[in-house]
Amino acid sequence: MSQEYGADQIQILEGLEAVRKRPGMYIGSTSSRGLHHLVYEIVDNSVDEALAGICDKIVVFINPDNSITVEDNGRGIPVGINHKSGLPGVEVVFTILHAGGKFGGGGYKVSGGLHGVGASVVNALSTWLTVNVYQGGKIYEEKFAVGKTISPLTVIGECDKDKHGTKVTFLPDPEIFKETQEFDFSVLRQRLREMAFLTKNLKIELKDLREGKEREEVYHYEGGIKEFVAYLNKSTTPLYNDIIYCEGTRNNVYVEVAMQHNDSYNESSYSFVNNINTPEGGTQLTGFRNAITKTFNDYARKNKMLKDSDENLSGEDIREGLTSIVSIKIEDPQFEGQTKQKLGNTEARNAVESLMSEQLTYYLEQNPDVAKIICEKSIQSQRAREAARKARDLTRRKSALDGFSLPGKLADCSDKDPKKCEIFIVEGDSAGGSAKTARSRATQAILPLRGKILNVEKARLDRVYGNEEIKAMITAFGTGIHDDFDISKLRYDKIIIMTDADVDGAHIATLMLTFIYRFMPELIKQGHVYLAQPPLYKLEKNKKVWYAYSDEELSNILNEVGRDQNNKIQRYKGLGEMDAEQLWDTTMDPEKRVLLRVAMDDENDADVNLTFMTLMGDKVEPRRDFILENAKYVKNLDI
Repeated sequence: MSQEYGADQIQILEGLEAVRKRPGMYIGSTSSRGLHHLVYEIVDNSVDEALAGICDKIVVFINPDNSITVEDNGRGIPVGINHKSGLPGVEVVFTILHAGGKFGGGGYKVSGGLHGVGASVVNALSTWLTVNVYQGGKIYEEKFAVGKTISPLTVIGECDKDKHGTKVTFLPDPEIFKETQEFDFSVLRQRLREMAFLTKNLKIELKDLREGKEREEVYHYEGGIKEFVAYLNKSTTPLYNDIIYCEGTRNNVYVEVAMQHNDSYNESSYSFVNNINTPEGGTQLTGFRNAITKTFNDYARKNKMLKDSDENLSGEDIREGLTSIVSIKIEDPQFEGQTKQKLGNTEARNAVESLMSEQLTYYLEQNPDVAKIICEKSIQSQRAREAARKARDLTRRKSALDGFSLPGKLADCSDKDPKKCEIFIVEGDSAGGSAKTARSRATQAILPLRGKILNVEKARLDRVYGNEEIKAMITAFGTGIHDDFDISKLRYDKIIIMTDADVDGAHIATLMLTFIYRFMPELIKQGHVYLAQPPLYKLEKNKKVWYAYSDEELSNILNEVGRDQNNKIQRYKGLGEMDAEQLWDTTMDPEKRVLLRVAMDDENDADVNLTFMTLMGDKVEPRRDFILENAKYVKNLDI
């Protein structure tokens, strides 16, 4: 039956009601990610003051009640009356969407908060919000609740005449953020550290005041993005000591680039516009890549490192092992879409390409040793890429001749609808045998692998294509990798990594995740990759059976059933110790099992990249430090 649709069904949402009605449209989601996004919106406003040359310190507090305070020493939000609205400037900023000083009024030359919805959205999604402004020796205060003014702007005291700035304190509304209202220090640290790298001489402090979680960190980098590159390369070995740095202004676009090659085989390039991360790049990244490709080819030919008959080095060859930051400041950035994922300004490409070509050419002429190292690595990459192409073409021809043959070891499912299907990646024939017997043949495929797969963090593309276990996964998934990747060809909705619950199992799972992250990252970003959670213990008593997935859970079960000699406790050392029925009941049955979905987004890509480099790279010290720092979060590894 069709529903009535007439003029009376059209709703008019007043003020910030639209934000509360559809919060995901403004902050992406109401999950933990959206919760933390509230902090970024307020901090971005303070950073804009730093970009204007006024603010040099921002302090973020996680308060004992889990509210957030952001305080800066910028100019302070205007407290005078806005003639268009008749309201104080502070109230306009916090209660009216698309209101602010970033729409051509001369308040900001460049700005990150370009949509003007930040402060008002945070206000709308908070149980309460209080703003204090320090100007002209006075302290102003205004209070809000769920986006509405409850206490008008008032002078509540005096301060030093030289003191200026804004302090915003807010408590997220649990009616909106039902999943969690708990702020994560490490999540905030990542974003705030990034903002400090991108803004020379800006000091950002993060202080956790919650009981039992007290800690504080300071982020302050006089070297700016040069220190950012050094930080990202800390788990690798740089090929040369310099961090190549280019800076300047072209056609009113301020360009800043820092880059350095390391001994890995992966490119780690990040681009920012007015301090906003643009994970899909855009014109500024195109200009950067055009410049380095042309400049290095010109240098290699001029210095006879490439013969006349040799092909040009590709951009991919030159960027192998490159860590780079491209940061521009532009007055009127044009992003593709509300999410600001990609820049569209043509003048940005021209500015970056022109400045990079000029300054990089000069640098290479002045530093021939560095130029030689980069060119030689690029030439080696070119040879490996050609070998990988031949291996890939051979695989394609074989697949065509065989009628698209799947790996012989794959026990495929019978249902051909990918949305209903899932594949378990298991290690070893023993676990593979149990899984094949236990599975639901209609929808569950099993791919057993032999031993630990290749560590792709330390391997070029030709070795990846030559590895039988990795080729089996590539073929089974169906998507291809790198430039050939096509997620529409994915054969299974869920890719489930099922390894033993011990140190070796964790290592194997990490190797598999490294491969997927490096060659098929969209599988993770779109939520197709999972970790199975097999039990650690089986408890049998009086013909009844319980399974425990942690030491804590086992202890709780024992407290309930009693601790006596009738208890039979089995500690599973591996999946192969379970019979098919146990494996199905505990780990594979969609009705009973627990799966952990592997998640990442564009906001934390730099930290995820660094984590894989740390865990799977050659350097021992960063890996040891990482393990010691994170050991408190690890449970039940049988070490």
